[in-house]
Amino acid sequence: MTGMPARRPAVVPTVGADDVRRAVLGVLMPGFTGTQPPPWLLDAARDGLAGVVLFAGNTPDIATTRALTDALHAAGQLVVAVDEEGGDVSRLQAATGSALPGLAALGVVDDAELTRRTGAALGALLRTAGVDLDLAPVLDVASEPRNPVVGVRSLGADPALVGRHGAALVAGLHDGGVAACGKHFPGHGATTTDSHLDLPELDVDAATLARRDLPPFEAAAAAGMDAVLTAHVRVPVLGPRPASLEPAVTALARGLAGGFDGPVITDALDMGAVARDPGFGEACVQALEAGADLLCLGTTAGRDDERLFRTALGAVTDALATGRLAVAQLTASAARTDRLPERVAAYRAAAGAAVPSETASTRLAAVGAETARRAVSTRGDVARSGTPVLLDLRRQLDHAAGRTSTAFADALARRRPGTEVVATGRAAAAPVGMALERIDPGRPVVVLTREPLADDGEHADLDAVLAARPDAVVVHAGTSAAAPDVPNLVLAHGVGRANAEEAVGRITS
Repeated sequence: MTGMPARRPAVVPTVGADDVRRAVLGVLMPGFTGTQPPPWLLDAARDGLAGVVLFAGNTPDIATTRALTDALHAAGQLVVAVDEEGGDVSRLQAATGSALPGLAALGVVDDAELTRRTGAALGALLRTAGVDLDLAPVLDVASEPRNPVVGVRSLGADPALVGRHGAALVAGLHDGGVAACGKHFPGHGATTTDSHLDLPELDVDAATLARRDLPPFEAAAAAGMDAVLTAHVRVPVLGPRPASLEPAVTALARGLAGGFDGPVITDALDMGAVARDPGFGEACVQALEAGADLLCLGTTAGRDDERLFRTALGAVTDALATGRLAVAQLTASAARTDRLPERVAAYRAAAGAAVPSETASTRLAAVGAETARRAVSTRGDVARSGTPVLLDLRRQLDHAAGRTSTAFADALARRRPGTEVVATGRAAAAPVGMALERIDPGRPVVVLTREPLADDGEHADLDAVLAARPDAVVVHAGTSAAAPDVPNLVLAHGVGRANAEEAVGRITS
């Protein structure tokens, strides 16, 4: 392949099969299906698997999650990681919606002490669930309002603000007793393509990258960030490959805060940006060639979990056999991951005894409600009496969350029983024009939007609704920069449970 490094000599025969297997397992972090570890995963854990990543299907509640993580830790010294950002992206609270309103809300409030308390409350809940590493915070700068995947997952559009609050979240997660992994290096905020689907490009010069995208990662690294997760984003100024597969990007990460020696973790390698080209197995190998330490294999929803794992295992093993990779390199990478449990133990010793899960959940809800109360804002007249019709205009699936949240509809229905919900966007019940024709003129109309700037269909639907019902209240769940210019507006900054409850409170008060 063009641009590939010269192959090293094949692995010497003195390296036994067991050593090779242990070396390969030491750089893998698979997902799996269900709430109990499957036999193949337990076997891998006993043989030196580096870690596992949990998704919503693994974590229906805290008690079940803790039983699962206890079984995993008993099988081997591995790192249990999870994407628990709060707000739109939640695994532990996926069923109910997050008790946190998300990072955009924290950025709007701009209170670093509150942000640190948020991180601590989240860390404490993760600790009770047996999680070691949070794949958070998001350190992307939200400089592109049309970005379909970062948006309200980001703290904001100001690099200094993102860095300040990113560092506070790292410190807070440590206070709660878990390690923190900043993402998506070297920055995903200025893109207009979702890397779950295709390969975005960050076409900027080195000066812009240094001024805008890198400072939050520097701040988080200086605050003690334990790991960094690389993005599936092509950055031409750094090289031709996706950042997760690009040696120059890994070298840049190693230079953070004067020298960063935590594990460099790839974003999920099942994502469309790399799974189609160069392909899942080849992406695993190229990421390691680029200097990554830990391969996040991704979600197994709708897939054969063991097959995905064995594909990665086989690809890396073959690369050792042909000399593309060396056992010594993988062993050095595994050593970086192996230091994480020691760091987590130190955080927990400093934090003191873990609190019961009920206490952790209550504290998380309290800090989330405070943040939402201070962040959610309104314009115009948004209070409505009567039983509303909710027109959900969102068209794009939130691939990072794995679902399209119903938290707002659920909260509105609880406050106003009999609320009718009409999804005019994705999986539409009816086109918006037909939906409007059926609405009693006396009923209040509430509209939910997310991406009216980036999604022409959502924009057109919103125009149609406002032409027919100029009195409609628009609840915007995306970034402030992407909010529509309408007379009656609620800025919710996301669709977590906390955002939804506060936004609905403004409408029904």
